[in-house]
Amino acid sequence: MPIIASAKKRVRTARKATVRNSKTKRSLKSAIKLFAKTPSTKSMSSVHSELDRAVKKGVIHKNKAARIKSNAARKAKSGGVKPAKSVKKTAPAKKTATKKTASKK
Repeated sequence: MPIIASAKKRVRTARKATVRNSKTKRSLKSAIKLFAKTPSTKSMSSVHSELDRAVKKGVIHKNKAARIKSNAARKAKSGGVKPAKSVKKTAPAKKTATKKTASKK
C-alpha cells in the first residue's frame, strides 16, 4: 500500500476507472456478440453506438473501433442486412440580423 496521500488517491481513482472501463468493455462485447449471432440493422447500430461510446471514454483506440465497424459492415453485407438510411442533419436556419445604419454627423 502506498504511504503518500497523493498515491493513495491515485489508487482510489484507478480502482474507480477500472470498474467504469470494465462496464464499458462488457457492454461493447455483448453488443458485438449479439450482432455476430443475429445480424440486423438494430444490432449493427447498437454496435456502432457502443464503439463510439468506448472511443469517447478512451477505452479503445479510434482505429480499432473503425476496424470493428468495417468488419461488422462486411458481415452485415454478406448476411443480407441492408444498412439503415443515414439522415442528414440540417443546421437550423440563421436569423438575419437587421443592419444598423450609421448616422451621419
